[in-house]
Amino acid sequence: MPVFRASLLSSTRLAGFIYFAIICLGVFGEVFVRGALVVSGNPSSTAASILASQSLWRTGIATDLLMHVLDVPLIVFFYLLLKPVSAPLALLATALNLVQTCVLAANKLSLVAALLMVQRSVSATASSPQDLHDLAYVAINLHGYGFGVGLIFFGLSCLVRGYLMLHSNFVPRIFGILLAIAGACYVVNSFALLLSPALAAVLFPAILLPALVGELALSLWLLLTNYKLSDQVPLNLRQ
Repeated sequence: MPVFRASLLSSTRLAGFIYFAIICLGVFGEVFVRGALVVSGNPSSTAASILASQSLWRTGIATDLLMHVLDVPLIVFFYLLLKPVSAPLALLATALNLVQTCVLAANKLSLVAALLMVQRSVSATASSPQDLHDLAYVAINLHGYGFGVGLIFFGLSCLVRGYLMLHSNFVPRIFGILLAIAGACYVVNSFALLLSPALAAVLFPAILLPALVGELALSLWLLLTNYKLSDQVPLNLRQ
């Protein structure tokens, strides 16, 4: 039993570290790469920014993909953690989260396409650089919509996991509440983006602040948790 408790503690802290890393990588890609290089409403300035910082753009794509790779072990952890509460619901959350990860990973091709088009625009054989800038900008916008589609599935998985945490006896209820709120915010934001971009512009980024708080709090709790959790669920994660 002591060996198992130590193993569970290690797994929990590793999951917390992975979760925190995912959050940091996501913020890096959205804020410090695309947020810095994409000039809203100006395809030509955006293309110039990307051309001048191609390494940063590529790094953003790579770190996004690393984030999605790290999604996989975290998904497995949450399935094992919450399976004892309800195996069917834990499996549902897992399936929804896997769909999100697949959608977002494939969505990175839009950013690759944007880079290829702005590179092509400076080629001597390019007949219409402005058209390529416009197409690159469309590809970047397409990535934003793809991100929103993926977050619908992630939001639903957060709602299910929040419910499971609320009904567990080993995760503090506050984290179930925070995760459910995060899930609701993701779903509302994404559907607003698809159905009413003007409304989405009003809601963003305030609507995602509760989601960031909820996920960050859960990741830090997992990272800093002690043997109390392993005292409460020593049998659950062996199933």
